[in-house]
Amino acid sequence: MSSYSKNIGINSDDLDMYIRDHSSAEDPVLYDLYRRTHLKLYHPRRSSDHFAGQFLSFISQLVKPRRILEIGTYSGYGSICLAKGLVAEGILHTIEINDEIEDFIKESFSNARISDRVILHIGDACEIIPTIDEEFDLIFIDGNKDQYSKYFDSVINKVKPGGFIIADNVLWDGKVLTDNIPNNDPFTKGIQLFNNKIQADKRVENLLLPLYDGLMMIRKK
Repeated sequence: MSSYSKNIGINSDDLDMYIRDHSSAEDPVLYDLYRRTHLKLYHPRRSSDHFAGQFLSFISQLVKPRRILEIGTYSGYGSICLAKGLVAEGILHTIEINDEIEDFIKESFSNARISDRVILHIGDACEIIPTIDEEFDLIFIDGNKDQYSKYFDSVINKVKPGGFIIADNVLWDGKVLTDNIPNNDPFTKGIQLFNNKIQADKRVENLLLPLYDGLMMIRKK
């Protein structure tokens, strides 16, 4: 957004304000969750915000999924947004590796009144995914960046033909353009590997959107 505003000579703060003024207001439950996340959790930037959440809600409501899988729950903000598109009797499976925030997540789901539509798994996604006997219409990947390729390999056969996978942070602050990545930066290497892997996979169609920190939209053929 800032690069676009720079190119057309518009102040990025003014453009941000214009976008806010012409988008639906944030759900009060999500507003409260975002606030509590910044007050109580470490690394609150990991949370989806209003605009990212609205995007997930819109995609979910377009797809109308019966089954959703989310890798990387964190505070539950994205989970709540994704759940808005579930059909009747639809279920969202969401996986979070940090057991210390389990109670916070469950409180978030309770406040949003979606506890009966969400199954929260605590642990390593690569170990948990094979144990979930489901076929998914929509998958959202937002876990450990060095594991993205492993996540994809674990889920691709669980996605329905015509189903979607969305991966967040695939531009990684522009670091994906780096040629020689140091060994102490496994996240950038992981994102680069994932992006190249998706581009070469003939089972899918993909579109990398320059929204937020990069969203890879993937459709299984």
